[in-house]
Amino acid sequence: MSDATQPIVAAQSATQPTVARRGRGARVRRAFRTYPVVSLTLLLIIVFGAIAAPWLAPYPATHGDLRARHAAPAIVGADSAHLLGADSVGRDVFSRLLYGAQVSLLVAAGTILIAGSLGTLLGLVSGWYGGWIDEAIMRLVDAMNAIPVVLLALVLAVALGPSFALLLGVLALGQWPAFARQVRAETLSLRRRDYVQLARVAGASTGRILGRHILPGVFSTVMVVATNQVGTVILAEAGLSFLGVGVPPPTPSLGGMIADGRLYITDAWWISAFPGIAIALIVLSLVFIGDWLRDRLDPTLRQLE
Repeated sequence: MSDATQPIVAAQSATQPTVARRGRGARVRRAFRTYPVVSLTLLLIIVFGAIAAPWLAPYPATHGDLRARHAAPAIVGADSAHLLGADSVGRDVFSRLLYGAQVSLLVAAGTILIAGSLGTLLGLVSGWYGGWIDEAIMRLVDAMNAIPVVLLALVLAVALGPSFALLLGVLALGQWPAFARQVRAETLSLRRRDYVQLARVAGASTGRILGRHILPGVFSTVMVVATNQVGTVILAEAGLSFLGVGVPPPTPSLGGMIADGRLYITDAWWISAFPGIAIALIVLSLVFIGDWLRDRLDPTLRQLE
């Protein structure tokens, strides 16, 4: 190699790491623009903490120590054995936060499963058969949307007593109409497609057509509705628990923890603040993930691309 080409080769070798770093940086920025990386990471951390609560919680969630009553959080520099402080009866806030997130996520998952199954079934039947069946189901949807879920929960809690099953039933009752409306609209469009008409001509039964041809076509719509409704369910559960008609004590719930600390908000702000922050982070993460899924899966938006 001649002396004249040595500086050129050296300059090329020096610029290669810079180009590689720029390429990696561009890929990272593109990933953050394309996918909800921050929201997904935050939600996975919360879900992991809820699942691993029995191993991560430093104290029992339902047992308190009056000597630690209103202990300040160690996270703000206090000389305390409790990372996020203790509540009015000396229960560890961090431990209760883990178990409260577990309860909220279980309620949300159960509610969406029940409401999604019922709403999808009624939406398929309404969109496929039409006529008086469609009219009856849609009027039932209108009637359910007119019933205030919180008032219904209060009445049933007074009559039957608060319970986990009652909470699931009331929340599912308020959420299934959203699934039914969207699935019905999608079914009305899909039943006119050529492959569905060919299946009918070939003699396929109604159940087979709905299960093999219509249901896969509405699955993306169901997923979009489900992700958008999870945040609503968590907020509703927190509100009902705050009012005392949600998850019955001593089982910890995020809304119940906020209610426990409302009388001590000036002296022990951490009892209500940390559960409120957890609810905000969960709901915001689900909203961003739901918006991303809607942009990816919503057939109406796909037609605009």
